[in-house]
Amino acid sequence: MDMTRFVNTFGRYLRAKYGEKVHKISVNASFTCPNRDGTKGIGGCTFCNNASFSPDTTNAGDITAQIQSAKVKVSKRTGAGKFIAYFQSYSNTYGSVEDLRRYYDEALSDSDVIGLAVGTRPDCVPDPVLALLKEYQDKGYEVWLELGLQSTFDSSLIAVNRGHGFAEYEDAVKRAKAIGLKLCTHLIMGLPGEKPEDTLVSFDRVINLGVDAIKVHPLHIVKGTQLARDWKQGNVREMTMEEYTDVMAEVIRRAPEHLLFHRLTGSGERQYLLSPEWAMKKWDILGLIYRKLEANCLISN
Repeated sequence: MDMTRFVNTFGRYLRAKYGEKVHKISVNASFTCPNRDGTKGIGGCTFCNNASFSPDTTNAGDITAQIQSAKVKVSKRTGAGKFIAYFQSYSNTYGSVEDLRRYYDEALSDSDVIGLAVGTRPDCVPDPVLALLKEYQDKGYEVWLELGLQSTFDSSLIAVNRGHGFAEYEDAVKRAKAIGLKLCTHLIMGLPGEKPEDTLVSFDRVINLGVDAIKVHPLHIVKGTQLARDWKQGNVREMTMEEYTDVMAEVIRRAPEHLLFHRLTGSGERQYLLSPEWAMKKWDILGLIYRKLEANCLISN
């Protein structure tokens, strides 16, 4: 299965640019976010338990130790020799520019780290923070601003206690694009109240704003969240793998040629995942997407 027949993958982009395998490694700098600390709300998004997707991020706050540990593990598993420090947990631009610079500089002090991927919320990227990221990009580092949007429907964002709307995302994208930052947008398929195909609407809206890359994964219902409590009461519709792969195949078919896919699905961690169980079957999901793309190609020809 060669997914690059149909998908402009992030991995292929990095290998072509740097001539070797480059891998992202997660970093936890002990950030929080404004709908956790009371600025906009408490409790965070109803689906959020960061441990469910970055359980190996230990020594939170000790960036150097995290990178050293992750490099050893990832190199053995993938053979990668260069890395992008992925500031993943919570909102990684939610702090003073001075603090952010210290964290990012520490990550980049490792000679094998060639860049930064910074995950955050659209309402946490003021102009001085964007300027800081652009500064690193101008120095030759591979820099990606990863905006967690999840959906372009304000009703859905309210339902999951997101704490921002689509307007904040549009504003953040326009300001980041104006200075030439590379942008990746995260979408979640199957949020409460949405049909799987609603992700196609969100995808089209995001692409129309000119983003450079996309990440998509199915809604994960994980332990320790409000969503898990709602699910146990029978209030959350479970999406099927067939539905997910149907929509993802269509997303790929609609994608402009330049668009990079950082992720086509996400598996999370078995110890936390309650539903859907099929989300753990990453290669089954990718295989089904591939077969649907291949079938469409045969029909088209």
